[in-house]
Amino acid sequence: MRICQTGAYQVKPDSIAKVRQAVTELTDHVKENEPGTVFYLAWQQRDDPARFMHLAVFDDETALEIHHASKALRRFEKLCAPYIVGGPVFFTEYDEVAGKPETVCLPRGSCATLSTAILSEGMD
Repeated sequence: MRICQTGAYQVKPDSIAKVRQAVTELTDHVKENEPGTVFYLAWQQRDDPARFMHLAVFDDETALEIHHASKALRRFEKLCAPYIVGGPVFFTEYDEVAGKPETVCLPRGSCATLSTAILSEGMD
């Protein structure tokens, strides 16, 4: 059964650019090295750009464990830890119940199947 996870956090306003770079590096690692992570997005809140939310979908517990054990995640946590405010990163795990997870809309407005979108350079 797929596992869905969110991670929400807030950073110091003067660290937003550094955190965005760290998010990009982590996401690049996930795309290139974690085939069991079938979906990974990071969002920045529009009305409060110091707030971030990550959404990940893992094939199974093994894929989740691989992600949590990755050096890239450790590096991300180390880089961002000094900038986190308002409490620790708040993680929530969900089991997939229903929906249309095989379709995703890309930043440029086109939609594709999840597998096509993950392989697409348009996710950058």
